[in-house]
Amino acid sequence: MEVSNPGPIDIAISGLRAQDRNMKVISSNVANARSTDDGTGKPYRRLQTIFETEDDGIGGVSLAEIAADMSELPRILKPGHPHADAQGYVTMPNVDLPVEMISLNVAARAYQANAAVLKRYQRMVETTLELLR
Repeated sequence: MEVSNPGPIDIAISGLRAQDRNMKVISSNVANARSTDDGTGKPYRRLQTIFETEDDGIGGVSLAEIAADMSELPRILKPGHPHADAQGYVTMPNVDLPVEMISLNVAARAYQANAAVLKRYQRMVETTLELLR
């Protein structure tokens, strides 16, 4: 059985799907940047997407996993906060908004690049059909 290589449409669509999911994860990080309780009593941990290539690196991309960033959670002095410890420190999420905005910009640009591939491919097909008429 012969395995066919994915075409430009398949690769571009996989990139669109991957970056769409990436932007959703980044949006979740931004929305929870100040959440000191994720529902389990612990501060929100930044999530990050991990991608992998398909078909031995010659195909598209897929989401391998969404992993929690295990970097240290910052602590700020905020006495009187409902989640402050005995010394008045609150453990905050490890979300850095400027980093998230840069990541969002990169993901949006990658999404736009994949959409541009689809648009160019469509124009190429239309031109080919015109030539065949």
